[in-house]
Amino acid sequence: MDRRNLPAFGGWNPFRELARIENELNRLFTDVFPAQKDISEVQVWAPRVDIYEKDNNIVVEAEIPGAKKEDIEVKIKENNLVIRGEVKKEEEKKDENYYRSERFYGKFERVIPLPAEVKAEEAKAEVKDGILKVIIPKETSEKEIKVELK
Repeated sequence: MDRRNLPAFGGWNPFRELARIENELNRLFTDVFPAQKDISEVQVWAPRVDIYEKDNNIVVEAEIPGAKKEDIEVKIKENNLVIRGEVKKEEEKKDENYYRSERFYGKFERVIPLPAEVKAEEAKAEVKDGILKVIIPKETSEKEIKVELK
């Protein structure tokens, strides 16, 4: 096709076209899933974590806002930390008009490869202010072993 025959941008705005496409896709999802009011409600999520070393321990801190202690499970399997559980949605507020609901609810799972060999049986965990903190002692082994000559 000869580029000289293509129409110039003129009144065409690519950003307006993208917004139109987004609106069409939202309408399509609303038609296909009428019971679902907001596509963002169907999300799978995993807690965000910080992992660091302190005093010969591996420390993992995971954000799990709204989770109760009894709804969280922590395991160490094959040198991986497995965090799973569920954040339950509070009673639906039917009297209130929501403008946006972005908090995460539902089941979650996160498998975190640990950066060193650990003593899994000595691990400790606690939940406070929406943060799960897991402290796992590192496996200590001598870096240098003297071998006796015979």
